[in-house]
Amino acid sequence: VSSFLLQHCITYMISIILLPGKNEDEQTVAEIMRRRFCPAVVTNRSWEGFHFAGHEIKITEATECYGAVVWPSALVLCHFLETNAEQYSLVDKSVIEIGAGTGLVSIVATLLGAHVTATDLPEVLGNLQYNILKNTKIKCKHQPQVKELSWGVDLEKNFPKSLCQFDYIMAADVVYYHPFLEELLLTFHHLCQDNTVILWAMRFRLDTENQFIGRFQELFDLEVISNFPSLNITLYKAVRRGKKMM
Repeated sequence: VSSFLLQHCITYMISIILLPGKNEDEQTVAEIMRRRFCPAVVTNRSWEGFHFAGHEIKITEATECYGAVVWPSALVLCHFLETNAEQYSLVDKSVIEIGAGTGLVSIVATLLGAHVTATDLPEVLGNLQYNILKNTKIKCKHQPQVKELSWGVDLEKNFPKSLCQFDYIMAADVVYYHPFLEELLLTFHHLCQDNTVILWAMRFRLDTENQFIGRFQELFDLEVISNFPSLNITLYKAVRRGKKMM
């Protein structure tokens, strides 16, 4: 068994033994982590299983690439989408996920009824497409799209602003120590219209995240939806500056 898969199994086992007397954060985190399950039979392809939106979702991973593993922020965002499906209804809504990675968030949004465009770098698209097709075919109202999106590169050419009519932009763990934070901010700004809501789960690791939050707030009004101190993850909602929150 790969060390990465073993680590996830250990995380899962720890989460399910948290006692009812623990604080609300830990109880919620335990519930989120219960959505993950490990394969009963070890195969030559590393994969993980998840329960969201009434479906069993199987995600194939590639441990040599950051973008091809499932990080806890994605689980936090998926749990939020499922448990707040009435307030944040995705039925027939247009959704784009940036930095989609393995595609878990895009898959859950699709199963909840959205028109989804899942985006990431070229080297991730093959695995992303495989996961999305495997988990949504004949199960969803709208078949999702997979498109290349390199942050800050050819945005108007590949995603003309006049056609970017997204109801939601979703992102999970896209801010970490990488040299493309300004390009990421530019991408958020380009894709976001006056009526677009950004749902963004971020894990805080270094001061880089705090600096990005400051830059982000120059362009967007930001609201904390949920906070998970035990995971160092915060879930945000954002809209363009001066526009009313939902």
